[in-house]
Amino acid sequence: MAFVLAGGRGSRLMELTDRRAKPAVFFGGKSRIVDFALSNAINSGIRRVAVATQYKAHSLIRHLQRGWNFLRHERNESFDILPASQRVSEQSWYLGTADAVFQNIDIIEDLAPRHIVLLAGDHIYKMDYERMLQQHVEQGADVTVSCMAVPREEAKGFGVVAVDSQAWITDFVEKPTDPPGIPDRPDLSLASMGIYVFETRFLIEQLKRDAGDPDSTHDFGKDIIPYLVKHGRAAAHRFERSCVRSSQEFTPYWRDVGTIDAYWEANIDLTDIVPPLDLFDRDWPIWTYGEVVPPAKFVHDLEGRRGEAISSLVSGGCIISGASARKSLLFTGVHLHSFAKLEGAVLLPRVDVGQGARLTRVVVDRSVRIPPAWSWARTRSRMRAASAARRKASASSPRRCSTNCHEPRRAQGSGCRLGGVSLYQDGRPC
Repeated sequence: MAFVLAGGRGSRLMELTDRRAKPAVFFGGKSRIVDFALSNAINSGIRRVAVATQYKAHSLIRHLQRGWNFLRHERNESFDILPASQRVSEQSWYLGTADAVFQNIDIIEDLAPRHIVLLAGDHIYKMDYERMLQQHVEQGADVTVSCMAVPREEAKGFGVVAVDSQAWITDFVEKPTDPPGIPDRPDLSLASMGIYVFETRFLIEQLKRDAGDPDSTHDFGKDIIPYLVKHGRAAAHRFERSCVRSSQEFTPYWRDVGTIDAYWEANIDLTDIVPPLDLFDRDWPIWTYGEVVPPAKFVHDLEGRRGEAISSLVSGGCIISGASARKSLLFTGVHLHSFAKLEGAVLLPRVDVGQGARLTRVVVDRSVRIPPAWSWARTRSRMRAASAARRKASASSPRRCSTNCHEPRRAQGSGCRLGGVSLYQDGRPC
């Protein structure tokens, strides 16, 4: 069973999480952040999934109901959404990550899985949890913690584990000033990814013990894992052993996207010719809610008013009307009006960009309207200038059909027909 902890606020994302939890934030053109953990579970063969929600959960719950309702009870599958509902005490919501699982013990016991994989729902990565589960069983650990090797200087912002030569965890330190190195690579440290594997019965015992501790904060990273490192058998699982990579991905990919800068960079990275994260990998698809929209549309082909997108990702339902997007990512239903120019822009669904607007290195939230940069009178003047330039260029060009038939122009008005369609150049039949 996979249990996804998706109640995080993500306050460093500022306005992007004013109305939604961090796992519900859009990513990659059509997905939400939570889709990556859920897709990893499905692709790993896990068919029993639960998602715990808390902070401003409506957007997240609506997405889960629309996009993840294909798991069927009659096929021995399940998908449960578990909002904070004071199931244990009428005075408290979820007090921490461990308490979020503890308050749903009865649901877990009813499903009766032998093992449980605990996942953070706010990271971007592709991982086969089955390989981590295999290590957990073979090693006979009480808990297995997924870890990623990072430079020691960068590890200061993570929970860091110290391991011996057999991958047993000897210490767990939260945001240390001097992170411990890896035995075989002292220049690197192992940072916890917030992914844990337990045998279910053992986990329930630990949750009940922690719930009775008045000094506990009821958090896995601060309480449960440090306790098991001291009093149990905690093993570390290297992320590179289970990271899923296509033939186009060369290094293990994992991103927190917890700040606006990190979020923008991770999205813009997807526009690279060979991006560090391959969303086109058909062997490990990222499942999500597929909104029914028409194809993207590009219109106008005048000099200075050409609908185009270069080194960009453009989702369905977008209209690029005489505008230009370069190295940008457009989510569903974005509308760019004439003469607008984008470079390094991440536009969330239903954004409307007015005529002549210039957007560079920005993130624009859902349904925001960017006003025109100039009046309609100025727009008409630019359109007339562009049309005049096109007519002048057309007059000096060879008088041939505007399509690929390349026949000399016939007598004016006779028309040239290919496949039953009249072909015109500048409004005149050829």
